[in-house]
Amino acid sequence: MLSIRPAKRRDVSQIASLFDGAREFMRSTGNESQWPNCYPTEEDARIDTMRGCQFVCLDGDEIVGCLSLVPGPDTTYLKIEDGDWLNDMPYFVVHRIAAKYQGRGIGSFMMSWACQSADNVRTDTHEKNAPMRGLLESIGFKPCGTVFVEDGTPRIAYHYVRPGSKEKGGFLDWLPWRKSGLTR
Repeated sequence: MLSIRPAKRRDVSQIASLFDGAREFMRSTGNESQWPNCYPTEEDARIDTMRGCQFVCLDGDEIVGCLSLVPGPDTTYLKIEDGDWLNDMPYFVVHRIAAKYQGRGIGSFMMSWACQSADNVRTDTHEKNAPMRGLLESIGFKPCGTVFVEDGTPRIAYHYVRPGSKEKGGFLDWLPWRKSGLTR
């Protein structure tokens, strides 16, 4: 049975191995440029773990996936071309999702968990990442336009808004600026 928990420091090397496996899978499916050899790194996993934003997916005791669920705003998403976000509400971003095995529903489980944890979720992927694009659209993410990542390359911007949600923020409710009513 799959479950998700916050990552611990001892998980970081396994998370880095998941990154390596995901990079290899992307290359094998024609997506050669989304994650260059220097990204993401073990240090990215360590930083996200220390920030409390790194999560691991478990099948029993085995770590079979990981993702970062990071509160926005994300500077990459401040400018979107050829479209617009579904709303301007506070959001979370899914970054660096990786699964140990493909075709077993691990990615779907993790993204569904993210959408249950936060009412408003954004992410992006490379146009050649057909498996991820299909996964995102199958669980309700909408393509919204194009964003450009740090190295200047384009990504398809995706946005999920939980049906029926307005101001409520799911995971967002625990953030101090949500409790005080502060908006950006």
